[in-house]
Amino acid sequence: MSIRNLDHLLDPASVAVFGASSRAGSVGATVWNNLRSGGFQGPVYPVNPNHATLDGETVFARASDLPAVPDLAVICTPAAVVPGLIAELAACGTRAAIVLTAGLDAAQRKAMLDAARPSLLRILGPNCIGMLSPHQGLNASFAHTSAAPGEIAFVSQSGALVTAMLDWARARAIGFSHFVSLGEHADVDFGDMLDYLASDAKTRAILLYIESIEAPRKFMSAARAAARNKPVIVVKAGRSAQGQKAAASHTGALAGSDLVYEAAIARAGMLRVDTLQQLFLAAETLTRFRTNPSDQLTILTNGGGAGVMAADAAENAGIALATPGRDTLAALDRVLPANWSHGNPVDIIGDAPVDRYVQTLQVLQQDRQAGAILFIHAPTAIVPSQQIAQALVPLADRQHPRLLSCWLGEAAVADARKTFQDAGIASYDTPEEAVSAFAMLVRYRRNQAQLLEAPAAEVDAGASPDRAAVHALLESALAQGRPLLTEPQAKAVLDAYRIPVVATRIVPPNADEAASAAQAIGFPVVLKILSDDISHKSDVGGVVLDLAHAAAVREAAAAMLARVARERPQARVDGFTVQAMVRPAHARELIVGASIDAVFGPVILFGSGGTSVEVVADRAIALPPLNSRLARALVRNTRVARLLDGFRDTPAADLDALDKVLVAVSQLMADHPQIIELDINPLILGPQGAIALDARIRVDASRAGGAEHFAIKPYPAELAETIEWNGRSMLVRPIRPGDEEQHLEFLSQLDPEDVRMRVFYSRRSIEPSELARLTQIDYEREIAFVAESTGPDGRPQTLAAARAVTDPDNIDAEFGIIVRSDLKGQGLGRLMMDKLIRTLRAQGTQRLVATVLNDNKRMLALQRDLGFVAVADPDADGTRAIALDLQRTGAAG
Repeated sequence: MSIRNLDHLLDPASVAVFGASSRAGSVGATVWNNLRSGGFQGPVYPVNPNHATLDGETVFARASDLPAVPDLAVICTPAAVVPGLIAELAACGTRAAIVLTAGLDAAQRKAMLDAARPSLLRILGPNCIGMLSPHQGLNASFAHTSAAPGEIAFVSQSGALVTAMLDWARARAIGFSHFVSLGEHADVDFGDMLDYLASDAKTRAILLYIESIEAPRKFMSAARAAARNKPVIVVKAGRSAQGQKAAASHTGALAGSDLVYEAAIARAGMLRVDTLQQLFLAAETLTRFRTNPSDQLTILTNGGGAGVMAADAAENAGIALATPGRDTLAALDRVLPANWSHGNPVDIIGDAPVDRYVQTLQVLQQDRQAGAILFIHAPTAIVPSQQIAQALVPLADRQHPRLLSCWLGEAAVADARKTFQDAGIASYDTPEEAVSAFAMLVRYRRNQAQLLEAPAAEVDAGASPDRAAVHALLESALAQGRPLLTEPQAKAVLDAYRIPVVATRIVPPNADEAASAAQAIGFPVVLKILSDDISHKSDVGGVVLDLAHAAAVREAAAAMLARVARERPQARVDGFTVQAMVRPAHARELIVGASIDAVFGPVILFGSGGTSVEVVADRAIALPPLNSRLARALVRNTRVARLLDGFRDTPAADLDALDKVLVAVSQLMADHPQIIELDINPLILGPQGAIALDARIRVDASRAGGAEHFAIKPYPAELAETIEWNGRSMLVRPIRPGDEEQHLEFLSQLDPEDVRMRVFYSRRSIEPSELARLTQIDYEREIAFVAESTGPDGRPQTLAAARAVTDPDNIDAEFGIIVRSDLKGQGLGRLMMDKLIRTLRAQGTQRLVATVLNDNKRMLALQRDLGFVAVADPDADGTRAIALDLQRTGAAG
C-alpha cells in the first residue's frame, strides 16, 4: 500500500510524452495535443527517435537527452520497449509514469514493475486511457475531450467508461478534481487512489467504477480511511454474476461474489449505486445533505398528484413518512385552508401565496419528528416560483440541513431551482429522484455506522469456546482425507463454540438400532441418513421428520436405505442419526453459514432457511469479524427480519440469541483456517432462543480461512498484557469500540493544561463522532493502547492512553500519549511509550514521529531519553517535530 510519489503522477511540474507523434488519430498525437491544449503550465517534452521537431518543438530521442528530469512520463510506445523505458526513466529520477500501451505480456509486465520498484517509480496502467487533473490544466490521456475543474474525483477500471463519462459530465457541466483510468492497475490501484484522494483538498467526493479487486485488505483499509473523511460512492459492475453453483453447501451457492462486494462496500462505509446517473445524484446529495440524521420524510407540496408520486416512491424505497404530531397538525390548521390534506404529504393547495409556503415550512421545522422535509413545487400563475424560492432560502439551515427540494418543470422554475442550489439546498428534477436520493442517504448512514465498528475475533469471555477440541477434530478429519465432517462432528464443533444444538445419536445402518435409539430419546424423533458421500440429505429423501413410534422409525429406516441404494448406489452409508423432533412454538427456520470468497476471504451468510433456501433466496452477507451490532445489521438486511420482529399474535423471536450464534460463527472462522464452508440449516429461532437442527462443515488443508485472511483486521487481542506498575496490576490493551464511556470519563479527568499540551487547545468537551473515532479504529493502520486498572467502585478505569497512526506505506507513525493528570511523573508515560515502540517495531514501521509544543518540557525530556531527535528547529508556532528510527539497532524499546 503506497501513496509515495503519487503527487508526481497527479500534480506534476513537468511531463514527457514518449511516442509523441504528428500522425493524425494516433495515441501519441492525441496525448501530445491534449497536453498542449489543456492549459498545463509546466514544460511538456516530446520524445520520439523518429522525429526531430513536432509542432515547432524540439523532439528528443531518449530520456537521457531531455533538458530536465520530467516529473511524469506518458508512454504510448510498442509494448516491447516499455520495460526498458521504465528502467531508463527510473535511472534519470522520474518518479511517475502513465503506460497507455496495451498488450504487455506477463514477462514484459514483470520486467516493467521490476525496473520501477527500486526507485519507487509509480505506474498508472498499462492499457489505460490516462489521467486528467483539471485544476492543473493537465490532460495526460487520449480521451476525446477534456474535463472541467470541480470537486469530484472519478476513478475507473473501464477505459471506455472513462471517455463516455467525460462526455456525459461535460454536457451537464459537472467538473472534476481528478479523473483517472486505472487500466490493468499493475501498480497504482484503487487502494492507492483512495489513500491519496482522502487527503486531497480539492476533492470533496470520490466516485469509483469497480470491476474487480485484487488486494482486498489493502482496499478495505484505504476505503475505510477515505470514507471517514468524505463520501465514497461506488458503481460495481456484475450484479448478475452467477454464484458458485457447484459448491457443496447452501452458503457456497448463495454467497455469490456480487453479494460479497455489496457487503464489503457497506462495511467500508461507502455507498453503492447502480447507474452513472445515480453516481452523481448520490455525490450531490451526500455533499449537501449528509449531516441530516433522519430516516423519515415529510412531503410539503402545492400539488396533490406530486405528493402522491413522492409517497409511492417512498414506500417502494422503504422510506417511512413521518406522522405529524397533534401539535403540528393544530399549527398547520391555523395557517392552511380548511381543505388541506391533514396529513403527510402536506398539500398546501395550488393557490398558495408566498406566506403560506413560509408559514408551513416554519411549522414543520419546529417539529423535530417531521424528519427531513421534501419540498415539491409545481409552477402556478398565482405567484412566480422565484419569489417562493427567495422567501424560503433564509429558512434553510446549512449547518443542520433538513430541506430537500424538487422544482417540477423547466423554464418556469429554472431561476428558483438555481436560487436553491446556490444556497446549498439539494435540488432534484422529479419527486422519484428526490426520494431515491434520500433513500441513498439513509443507506449511506447505515453503512457509516458499520464503518465505526471494529470487533474482536472473539466472543465474551464468559462463553469461551473449546478451541483445542475443535482443532483436534478438524485435523483428524484432514488426516483421514475426509473434507466433509459428519453431521455429529459438525454439531460437536458448534457445541464447542456454545451454539445450541439438538442432541443427536449415531447408530449403524440398521433399522432396529435406529428404533432403539429413538426409544431412548423419546418420541417424536427425526431420522437422517449418515454418509460422507451425501451432502444434501433431503435430495435423496435422507431426512424423515416427526416419527411417532418405533415401528415408524423401522419403516422409515428401511425405506431410506433402499432409496439411497437405488438413487446413489456409489454412496457409502455409515449409518443413521436420530434426534428429538424440535417444534418450538412461533419458530422460524433460518440459515447461518460461512464460506471463503475468492477475493474477500471468509464471509458470513444469514437468511431464510429450510429445504427451499435457494428458491426463496432471502439472504445477506457480512464480512467478519462480527460483533452483536454488526450481526444485527446483517439480519436487518433480509426480508425474514420483519417476521422475526413479531406480528399479530406471533411474539418476537429472541434476536439476542441469533446475534450470539452469528458472532460465534465469526469467531469460529477466525480461529480455524481449515474451515472453508459451514452451514447451519435449519437454525430454529423462536421466542425462547436458537437451536441448530442440522450442520455441515467442509475443511481443506490449504487453510484459506482464519483471521489472517479476513478482509478487515480484527481486534488484536494478542497485544494485551498485564503489567505491574507502582504496586498495582494494570492491563495494557488495544482500545476497543466498547470503551467509549470509559474513555470519555478518562478525558474528563484531565487538566485543561494537559489537554492543551496534547492536542494544542484547551477544549474539554468532545463530540460523539470524535469519541467514536478515538475508540473505533482500523487496526490495519492505527493502534491505540489504554492502561486500565480497577477503580475504587470496582469498575475498570483508564489511567493512560497512547496512540499511533501509520501512513499507508508503514514508513512513519505519528503518535500521541496522555497520562491521567494525577498520575504524571510516575513512569506510566515511559511504560506506554515502550509498549507502542515494541508494537510498531514488530509490524515493520520505520519511524515514530510527533509534533510537540516547545513548552511541553516533560514530554520532550521523555522523548530524549527514548532516543528521539529533533528533525527541525523549533518553529515560530511554538512546536517542534521529533522522530525515532524504530529499525535502528539499539533504539529504545
